[in-house]
Amino acid sequence: MRSLAIVRQSFKMSLQNIINNKMRSFLTMLGIVIGVAAVIALITIVQGFSDSVVSEFSDLGAGTLNVNAYGTVMKQGLTENDLKELSTVEGVGGISPTVSLGSTAVFGKTAYDDVTVDGKSEIYFVHNDIITAGRGLNAADIQNQTQVCIVDDTFVKKVMLGHPVLGSVILLDGYEYTIVGIRNTDNTLMSAFSSSGDDGTVIVPYKNALKMTGNANVTSLEVYVAEGYASSDVSDNLSSVLDNIYNNADNSYAVINMETLMASLDSILGMLSTMLAGIASIALLVGGIGIMNMMLVSVTERTKEIGLRKALGAEPARIQLQFLLEAIVLSVIGGILGVLVGLLIAIVATSLMDTTFIFAPNAVLLGLGFSLAVGIIFGWAPARRASRLNPIDALRAD
Repeated sequence: MRSLAIVRQSFKMSLQNIINNKMRSFLTMLGIVIGVAAVIALITIVQGFSDSVVSEFSDLGAGTLNVNAYGTVMKQGLTENDLKELSTVEGVGGISPTVSLGSTAVFGKTAYDDVTVDGKSEIYFVHNDIITAGRGLNAADIQNQTQVCIVDDTFVKKVMLGHPVLGSVILLDGYEYTIVGIRNTDNTLMSAFSSSGDDGTVIVPYKNALKMTGNANVTSLEVYVAEGYASSDVSDNLSSVLDNIYNNADNSYAVINMETLMASLDSILGMLSTMLAGIASIALLVGGIGIMNMMLVSVTERTKEIGLRKALGAEPARIQLQFLLEAIVLSVIGGILGVLVGLLIAIVATSLMDTTFIFAPNAVLLGLGFSLAVGIIFGWAPARRASRLNPIDALRAD
């Protein structure tokens, strides 16, 4: 009980000394506040960004493989027979050829020359729930090369200009296409992959898109992994068939596993978060040095007080405890303020970046733990110096 009373009294004295030197205490805590705020903000922002990116990669296709068929001098792309063979590979739940090109769309009497045309199959719409109105493409559209299309929100806003969308007719590559569906606009990451034009994207049957490009074969396709199969196993199966198609020619194709990319990306972002937290911790080190300097100054200013207390019977351990508690209180208050400032910065930053704000308890504990450690480590030397002062020399000090 006596020990607890001593700690309580020492704490009150430490707090009173901090209050009596408000400006100096604030400036000393500022380094801790900045350091902790930087650690909290950076970790929270990176974690929110990481989750958003991984989520968008999942939208691009967890359980989806992308095949780029570069071909050889003797064989360019993939023929219809090749596509049928690939669709029968074990573990493949469906394939959707992808054909992309830039084109001009005409609606009414106005031409819009920055439109992206994507050629897809009906399989794409089976595995991607993107239609917000109307319908997607079906097997009959692909087989008969029907001149129907799906437009995205950007196209609706910039081209249709308030006109009825479904059932309207637009010109693509000189041919009339009827709009039968509307899809949501790609998010940031997906649009980076699809390179959507400023005037929006139009999806048509992939065979129609092939005619627009003047090519006979497909060079890109999405492969959907059947339930119960591992993406890596299906990737190996596809590679075996593609090797046969291209006679084992080097660099004739590439199979991209999105799940592998997601794992690699998650690892990279984790290392980035650790590195940024380490850099931000330098500010905590600077704040700790500030606390030590203040405590040393405080010991010098209060030399006579220390000498008087020791002459009256105060034990060195009690003197040391008071100064150590003062340093800890400064750093903990700075840590709490830093956490609040860091979270506020993270909320604003994630809002501006349009990413998810995720409260990270580990970041808060890390910040508070760092601030407490700084108080103990950098407060120990000045506290020990105060406790070892000779009372006679201290009383004689000017």
